[in-house]
Amino acid sequence: MSLFDWFANRQKSGPISKDRQEREIADGLWSKCEACSVLTYTKDLQANQMVCPDCGHHNRVFSDERIRQLIDTNTWTPIDTELVATDPLQFRDRKPYSDRLRDMQEKTKLNDAVQTGIGRLDGLPVALGVMDFRFMGGSMGSVVGEKLTRLIERATRERLPTIIVCASGGARMQEGMLSLMQMAKISGALHRLQAARLLYIPVLTHPTTGGVTASFAMLGDIILAEPKATIGFAGRRVVEQTLREKLPEDFQTAEYLLQHGFVDAIVLRTQLKLTLARLIRLHQPGASTHLPIHVTEARSLSVTIPD
Repeated sequence: MSLFDWFANRQKSGPISKDRQEREIADGLWSKCEACSVLTYTKDLQANQMVCPDCGHHNRVFSDERIRQLIDTNTWTPIDTELVATDPLQFRDRKPYSDRLRDMQEKTKLNDAVQTGIGRLDGLPVALGVMDFRFMGGSMGSVVGEKLTRLIERATRERLPTIIVCASGGARMQEGMLSLMQMAKISGALHRLQAARLLYIPVLTHPTTGGVTASFAMLGDIILAEPKATIGFAGRRVVEQTLREKLPEDFQTAEYLLQHGFVDAIVLRTQLKLTLARLIRLHQPGASTHLPIHVTEARSLSVTIPD
């Protein structure tokens, strides 16, 4: 009998008082998989980087957790944290854009939809940007574009490999053309990074769509993706209506894009840090592990990368 069936039988056996139910099932103690419905002890799920140990489903994680998964302890230095979006178009739909920004900032404790910084990944200095889908669907506005551009420019100056973890619904409509301009701005910064023969790796997570896919998400030297991530430009229904034909069931999944050459590899989240470290070492053999920033009490994780 599964744990889920046991709880179901307990509920059928008779009425359970609220206090008794709270004692038996502590809030947040167990997590139910969205894919296979198996209950997993939350601490075990977190220890497995929010990947279901039964079916391998990759639960969505946000920027703070992603940084902890990739960056060695006490080596993360965030940059450009003071940048905050304005409302140049005075945009309003059901509520003013300025109110949406304020609500998102209070809810997520972030200034916008991306965190950027410098840190060590398995002892190697890297420039890292992590998009956060909680903040207005990870949409790319002026602040997202500016922070990523500054990150890439700093990586070019300090000769650091750059990693951007993508999770976005695309350009932010509330900023109109100013949002669309970020596609060209980030792409220009990436061109200068790659002209300097520095490594850029985008990691495509669920979902990566719209203007992000149409720009920096697909400009990597090596493009990685998480299993079953939705990756595309226009929505499935729009594409079907345009082409007037039925699309494959796995259309716009990481597996479909791998098969058609749009991504280079699908990497399990539990193996992502090791994979990134190995790619950086292959690209920069004998690279110094000197971090060009001041970090106090830095401790790096020692991992042997198999040949």
